[in-house]
Amino acid sequence: MTTAVKDGHFMERKTIRISDKRQLTIPLKFFETLGFSSEAECILRGNELVLRPVRQQDAGEFDEQILADLIAQGYTGQKLLSEFKSMRKKIRPAVQAMLHDAEKAADGQTPSYSYQDIFGEESD
Repeated sequence: MTTAVKDGHFMERKTIRISDKRQLTIPLKFFETLGFSSEAECILRGNELVLRPVRQQDAGEFDEQILADLIAQGYTGQKLLSEFKSMRKKIRPAVQAMLHDAEKAADGQTPSYSYQDIFGEESD
């Protein structure tokens, strides 16, 4: 792995193989550092191919809350960044689980509750 600085940005370089089926493997260090999961965004930019993790728009809604909570817990520096990435990765699976539960409730497979069931009647 080669390390360099370009335009003030730290850069690491590694040569990887491309299979006969045009498949490639992202080096583990790059994969973990950038927070890849099961999907990557592939961008043709001039004569470069850019691969980056797919970021869901909805995850950004929670960024401030996650950061505020982690800071309140005393995280700083690199540990804050690491914990933030870890917490951010949990958002999508949690939302998918909630949607799955909602589908089950809508299909009558589990009990469901109305707003009034949870919060009671509104008072004037």
